[in-house]
Amino acid sequence: MGPTTGAPVERREGRAKVTGTARYAVDYAPPGAAHAWVVPATIARGRVVSLDTTAALALPGVLAVLTPDAAPRLGDQDDPTLAVLQDFRVPHHGWPVALAVAETLEAARAAAEAVTVGYESEPHEVTFTAGDPAAYRPREANGGHPADRQQGDAEGRFAAAPVRVDVSYEVPPLHNHPMEPHAATAIWQDGHLTVFDSCQGSDAVRDALAALFGLPQERVRVVAEHVGGGFGSKGTPRPHVVLAAMAAQHTGRPVKLALTRRQLTELVGHRAPTRHRIRLGAMTDGSLVCVDHEVTTHTSRVKEFVEQAAVPARVMYASESSRTAHRVVALDVPTPSWMRAPGETPGMYALESAVDELACALGMDPIALRARIEPSVEPDSGRPFSSRHLLECLREGAARFGWEGRDPRPGIRRSGRWLSGTGVAAATYPVLVSPSRATATAHPDGLHVVRVNATDIGTGARTVLAQIAAEALGVGVESVRTEIGATGLPRAPLAGGSAGTASWGWAVHEACRELARQLAGRTGPLPPEGLTATADTEGTADRDSRYARHAFGAHFAEAAVDADTGEIRVRRLLGVYAAGRILNARTARSQFIGGMTMGLGMALTEAGPMDPAFGAFTGSDLAGYHVPCHADVPAIEAHWIEEDDPHVNPMGSKGIGEIGIVGTAAAIGNAVHHATGIRLRELPLTPDRLRS
Repeated sequence: MGPTTGAPVERREGRAKVTGTARYAVDYAPPGAAHAWVVPATIARGRVVSLDTTAALALPGVLAVLTPDAAPRLGDQDDPTLAVLQDFRVPHHGWPVALAVAETLEAARAAAEAVTVGYESEPHEVTFTAGDPAAYRPREANGGHPADRQQGDAEGRFAAAPVRVDVSYEVPPLHNHPMEPHAATAIWQDGHLTVFDSCQGSDAVRDALAALFGLPQERVRVVAEHVGGGFGSKGTPRPHVVLAAMAAQHTGRPVKLALTRRQLTELVGHRAPTRHRIRLGAMTDGSLVCVDHEVTTHTSRVKEFVEQAAVPARVMYASESSRTAHRVVALDVPTPSWMRAPGETPGMYALESAVDELACALGMDPIALRARIEPSVEPDSGRPFSSRHLLECLREGAARFGWEGRDPRPGIRRSGRWLSGTGVAAATYPVLVSPSRATATAHPDGLHVVRVNATDIGTGARTVLAQIAAEALGVGVESVRTEIGATGLPRAPLAGGSAGTASWGWAVHEACRELARQLAGRTGPLPPEGLTATADTEGTADRDSRYARHAFGAHFAEAAVDADTGEIRVRRLLGVYAAGRILNARTARSQFIGGMTMGLGMALTEAGPMDPAFGAFTGSDLAGYHVPCHADVPAIEAHWIEEDDPHVNPMGSKGIGEIGIVGTAAAIGNAVHHATGIRLRELPLTPDRLRS
């Protein structure tokens, strides 16, 4: 039996999804299920001083309206964003102030609209401005990264550099908008709580619910069989699942709750806006003497979250001196959180745009400049890279894209009204691995069952884990069944940080290798219950390493700009990645292309700014928040190089879910500059900015 990883095996759940038989969080229909609808706050800060539910309760089919003075009391836990309906404070627009429960979805919505709420407003501040005196240095940024790092005399080296770039970039608030909104079905029975939740990790949801409702963990079951996307926004428990459980406890009925698109922007996190100041100092041959990247972002007053957008500058390029810093302003806004490749996505947009500006100032080809400043070790830590094939990605991409012979002069390629240009950017994402458990069982009929509480959020986890198991067992993938997506299975980390397959797969690989050893040494038939091996990678699959472990990639873009209207069309996107061993060519290409498409939206259409008067996100549905549709998506190619990295995990794989978005916006912005000669430093790249 030859290797089964790497093959383009079809998704195991594909037929169920396209035929509509795959069940998502609110597709479960327990007998007597009711529906809930959130009543959101309409002020940006203050208190609820009155709640009149009389008209709502008089409507047909209405079962209850939960309010802060009547809702179940919740226990203590670590996330204050989950402390819903516990008091009358309003920390931001959209905070839940009541919850209507009714026999039907329509009745619940009508009841929520009939609740009359009186407020006592307080002055609010939601506007994020450069140089805000309230900005402070956090203790750390997301991921546990130090807020500041400095090596050498960055200030002095920049001042003395013969070639200097001192530029600022801005990324607006961005929203995840997965296809399936955040939703849950909650059932209480005999002191046990069962929840079907749209989440990226059911163990984490189970832990939170057990703490909030004062239950032993074994009396809470969370199922996430199919999840329609998350992009980070479902990476931690969210208020919807707590509200559904509260409503079910209060009414004694199973309760379904799905957030609306407008509610997603305020209750489940967002990519915080970031302002970047980047200073690059170089010698005339392109060698860097200074990299200085300072990021300012916002957080909420409910819970601190600091986008680690300066961290990629600690990884990318060799320089004699460096300084990276994070500053944050606490505002009356919803709490930001993870969005696909947090930190790397906005940070690399700014850094790779600045490197392109430096290439222009030097009169160098941007690929040649990146080759000139390629480091031999990770600049920040001094550790050797476990593998780093960025230059190979750039060269392979250049050959496939047709970069050779590119005229660097901007604004000279024109066909009728359309100006055209090309751009390039690099990408990076860390290799993250967390401890996981798994079991593997061989049955007498030849079936092999792998059990691990992984979550498939559309990535094809079921399929890839079966391939890992089949290769470790030396059997065909068709003889392997994977059981995932529910508590009670061996505990596993969430699907996030591009760490899912590496973490779960490591445990699956070890369990199957052990099972194969047991089978090889066994004579006679298997027992009726089968033979089981277990694995726990605690203490093995961690983030400590002698090596700096990262994936890398190169993005190429061709953009066309209407010289009259400023309309931008991306004609081509091409990415080449060095992401370890690719475990499934079909699902990997889908992940890369999905990330690049998301990066296209970030570059050209997506923004969720705050309304300063009302304290609310504008464009908070898909009519106002423009994600790419099929007509916007050009010819997109995703390729990868063969990379053998023995230092990351037994499979040699690196995460691929996020690196596809990281360099896309910068490549497009660089292409727009090449087409027009105009350097836009604020996303999205809209016609009005080109015409101003």
